[in-house]
Amino acid sequence: MSRKVPDKWQSSVKAAKATQVAFDLDEKFQMHIRREALESGLSPSEKIREILGLPVNKRPKRPRLTVSLSSEDYQALAEKYGLDATQQLEIKRKLMEDLVYHVDQGN
Repeated sequence: MSRKVPDKWQSSVKAAKATQVAFDLDEKFQMHIRREALESGLSPSEKIREILGLPVNKRPKRPRLTVSLSSEDYQALAEKYGLDATQQLEIKRKLMEDLVYHVDQGN
């Protein structure tokens, strides 16, 4: 029995059928490709597609850095900043200030 995919999900069907491939390369090669990707404004996976001669998504991506924070991390950061752990937006603002300070100091 085949189900019809709702219209609003049609654009995701192709992506859902894709298979992720991981490469276990020496760290030297990984760093080289990551550096090239960064310098080209591409994600590492898009840079690999470019190297392999596959189509690359040319849409500009919003550059952002991510980190996963547990409830324990929020608690530790709240203590660091003198905030309550539930003040996640304020903690995020303080984190961004720390990152900017880190870069400005040339660390």
